[in-house]
Amino acid sequence: MTTFTPIPGHPSNKLVRSFDELVAAPFIGGVNALCWPRTLPGDFGEVVGRLGAGEGIILLEEAWLASLPVSDAGRAAIGILLEDQRLLREHDRDPVLNCIHDYPRDLEPGLVRTDVFSFHADSAPVEADTWLCTYHGPPSEGLRNDEAQRRVDIAETRAQLLDLFGGKDDEDFREWLTGHCYDLHYAPVPGARPFSFGLGNLWRIAVDWPGSPVPPCIHRAPEALPGGPPRLLLIS
Repeated sequence: MTTFTPIPGHPSNKLVRSFDELVAAPFIGGVNALCWPRTLPGDFGEVVGRLGAGEGIILLEEAWLASLPVSDAGRAAIGILLEDQRLLREHDRDPVLNCIHDYPRDLEPGLVRTDVFSFHADSAPVEADTWLCTYHGPPSEGLRNDEAQRRVDIAETRAQLLDLFGGKDDEDFREWLTGHCYDLHYAPVPGARPFSFGLGNLWRIAVDWPGSPVPPCIHRAPEALPGGPPRLLLIS
């Protein structure tokens, strides 16, 4: 079992004290992950239990949440879920709330695994960021940039990908890597210490976009264990 070490004092991770500060804090000076640490009231486990059994990823609509027969503690949890979505929408984000029993995964991972269980960076063609919060279940995991290496930069992997591509290591090859998202996935270096995003904390992380002043935040979804609890996740 891997032990994840929180590193709130690392230069790339900055703690903030409010939602407004989370919105306003810039990604500069190598800071690519902003966290508003929170200890949330309410019973999120009860909410997940009331949702019933399921599989895959279930989108939770506000009307469904509001109709759940829950205790006062469950109602407090639902209030937080709805309020977080409202705050993000007021700042022109498009949040979704999911109950995740399992994610789609690469059936044949090949040379480079590209599902969400692999350490990866999000990407966008224009300036963007990713917001996320895990309320219940195993939280997301991050990896410091100096403890990660792009899988396509590992000599053996790159040579194998080049052989699969069947051409030269040129611009066409790099476009092929991008087209398959191979260039967005990372391997931990020996001795790397992944860290947990924790429960209840609202994160805003940097994305790989043209002109970004900082490198993207490398992260992944936790492995779903058979019989483990579903994740209650907000993402935007």
